Parts: sequence; structure tokens; C-alpha cells
Amino acid sequence: MFEQTKQYINGQWVESHSNETIDVINPATEQAFGKIAKGNAQDVEDAVNAADSVYLEFRNTTVEYRKNLLNDIVKEYENRKEDLVKAMTLELGTPVTASENVHYEMGLSHFKAARDALDHLNFRERRGNNVVIKEAIGVSGLITPWNFPTNQTALKLAGAFAAGSTVVLKPSEETPFAAIILAEIFDKVGVPAGVFNLVNGDGMGVGNPISENEKIRMVSFTGSGNTGSKIMEKASKDFKKVSLELGGKSPYVILADADLDKAADAAVHKVVDNSGQVCIAGSRTIVPESIKDDFIAKVKEKMAAIRVGDPQDASIEMGPVINEKQYNQIQKFIEIGIEEGATLELGGLGKPEALETGYFVQPTIFSNVDNSMTIAQEEIFGPVMSIITYNDIDEAIKIANDTKYGLAAYVYGSDMDTLQKVATAFEAGVIEINEYPRSADMPFGGYKQSGIGREWGDYGIEEFLEVKTISGFFQ
Repeated sequence: MFEQTKQYINGQWVESHSNETIDVINPATEQAFGKIAKGNAQDVEDAVNAADSVYLEFRNTTVEYRKNLLNDIVKEYENRKEDLVKAMTLELGTPVTASENVHYEMGLSHFKAARDALDHLNFRERRGNNVVIKEAIGVSGLITPWNFPTNQTALKLAGAFAAGSTVVLKPSEETPFAAIILAEIFDKVGVPAGVFNLVNGDGMGVGNPISENEKIRMVSFTGSGNTGSKIMEKASKDFKKVSLELGGKSPYVILADADLDKAADAAVHKVVDNSGQVCIAGSRTIVPESIKDDFIAKVKEKMAAIRVGDPQDASIEMGPVINEKQYNQIQKFIEIGIEEGATLELGGLGKPEALETGYFVQPTIFSNVDNSMTIAQEEIFGPVMSIITYNDIDEAIKIANDTKYGLAAYVYGSDMDTLQKVATAFEAGVIEINEYPRSADMPFGGYKQSGIGREWGDYGIEEFLEVKTISGFFQ
């Protein structure tokens, strides 16, 4: 049993004022495996006061000090690999191999990227007898989602620490234990008391007070558009800075000259990885009408071969979705897809065979999808592929951009001129050509209703900085 019913505030584990707890459910078994505190507004107030009391001191630390602090975090993070992998496999239901090779590694990469960005980020720039100074914004509230327990927390925390900003973190109550381990890591390496504060709880009890607290000057949130809108509204009351990484409905454009086998494999994994619970999932697969039938045959073959089951089994490729609510939401979208006239090629309603316990979803493919259909416009957050066809490149680009979102977009093919034409025409913040890997020093964020601001590397640090100009600076 994992259990931590205290909050980490001002460098100590302290009792929550609520005296209430939340059970943490393993989505593969539907059983509680852990317990955390259910924080309240007073817990948030204590955490904010602790962060506020030291923010000037931490802001004025040297870049070298913060770089060394991040380096110590990297080392201790590596020491806790086994614990992090175990916690994420239990709380998220992600297959153990993905917990190790994806989730653990992504968190590590963000601490490294922020550390290394400090080598070239210029906090002071002279312009004649004037100086431009970048300094930490102050106390920052970080609200992170459940789908990437180390990635989303690490990228925000690394950026804040590198900038010199103190923080109050509220991780998702669905996946809190990776964040609790991070708190233990920070405590072990000597992150100064008050610089990092962890308040566990739900959105009403903890998220709202963070958004409303006047001493918090910046809120960084990753999650749904509806919640992001509410946070932005609350933050506007006292003009907090906000950084919002929200939803997506990303297109995956397949070109006519693509290697079909490789393109199909890439498209399938952009849908099923992390059980489809990825904001940048390439869930709208846009293919030439001329190769439609061959492509559908390929993706059906590859999707049917995806091994779904017990996340503790190293051979499993896809685990359950996070909870019953998410499972039911995906089922509803599949129903809507059928009702609106899309062709169900694979998967569909109900759980995979022999997986009655756990929130398992069948990997699903729809063809003959019109881009105006609900399943092509709304974020499903599950392993559901919608295949849409086009007749020429301009039509493919138009379809790709015909969405309220603009987080990510993908293109796969052979001709580099065409690949680059499509990539540059996408209205999205994160583009991949032929699955070329993104590094952790590249900016991450979206256009349109996919959010505000950028994360990762030096761009992520900049979100936690204010700019000051001093004129008449002669020394």
C-alpha cells in the first residue's frame, strides 16, 4: 500500500488541515492501492505563504547555484528510477516498459534540459547605458494532469527552479505518487525550505485556491480546455500570468509516396501509445483517396496486433485508461462515431476479450470519417483512429487545419519538398516529419484553443521570468 497523507510544505511533511484522504485506484484492477491527503484552501494558503517568504532569496541565487541544484536533482532522480517506474505503472496503468522507457526518461530529460539551458540563457543584457534584466516572476502555482506523471511535473518544476521561481504544486489526484517521490528527491538534495511545496487534493479543494490566491503571480496548467478556461478566468481577477497547455486533435497526414508499412505503424502508435491518453495523439489520420484501401488494411493488421493487458507484463503494449469516467467517455465517442455514419473497421464498444476487470478499451479504427464529424473534431483521449481521405495536398492541409485545436501535427512521406510544404503549412505548435524525434530543448505548446505559452528547455524557463529595464546604468 502506497500512503502519504501529509503535505510537503516549507521543507517538511505536515498534516493536512482537512483531515480527509483520497483513495488512489489502480486502473488495471479497479482497486485502491494507495491513499493521499485531500488538501483544502488552508493547506494552499500555508504553502503559498512558505513560497512567498523565500521567493526573493531564491530569485537572487546565482545561475551557477540553480544549475548545480538541478544537477543534484538529476542524480537523485536516477537513484529513484525503480520507485518512479513502479509508482507510475500502478497509478497510471501504463505498461511497465513504457513507464521505464518513456515516462521515467521524459521526466529526466526535462531536468537535464533546464540545467543545460542555463549555460546559454542570458539573464542580463546591456544595451548602451541601459540594462535588460530577466528575473523570476515570484510564486508560481503548478497544476499538472494525470496522463504523464513525471513529464508534466518535471518540465514545469525544472523551468521554475532554473528561473529562480518558488512553487506550489498540485498534481492530479489520480496519479500523485510520482510527484510525492519528486518531493522526496528535492528534500534529499536540499532544495531550500519553501522553494518547493506539494499540496495533494482535488481541483475544487486545491486547484481553485491556487488559481485565486493573490500571492501567486503565475499559474502553469496542463489539462482540459474547460478547466483551462476557468483557471484563466480566475487568474484574470488579479492579472496573473498564465501558461496553459490544453487539448489537441492532431492530424497525421500520410503522403501518396509513403512507405505504407512504416507509415501505418507510425500512425497506429500515434493513437495507441499511453492508451491514446496523449494531448498530441495523431488521432485524425489523413490519407490519399488513392491508397485508402491498402492503408486501411495495413493499420487494421497492425492495430489488431497491439497487445493489450496487464501493465506489469513486459510484453504488453497498451494498458487500461485511467478511470471509469474516461472509459465511459471513450465508449460514448465510439457510439457517436457509429451513429454519425463512420465505418467501424476494428474494435468498437466494450472491453477486449478476457479483460473484464480494469478500464481496458479496444483499440478502434473508423474509416469514411468526414472532418465535420464529432469523432474528428472532439478530443477523445483514447485509442480511437479516424481515417479521413483527401485528393490533393492542398485539400489535406485544409483538412488538417480545420479544427479548433493546434497543438501538434504529423506528416509522413518520401519527397522532402512536399513534406516541408505540408509541415510549414500546419497551424500547430509541434510538428514532426517522418517521426523525427523531438529533443527536450525544443519549445512545446500550441496554437488556437490548444493553449497559451511554451514549455521545455529555455522556452519553459522564460515562462517563469519577468523582464525589467534599467536606464542610466553606467557601471
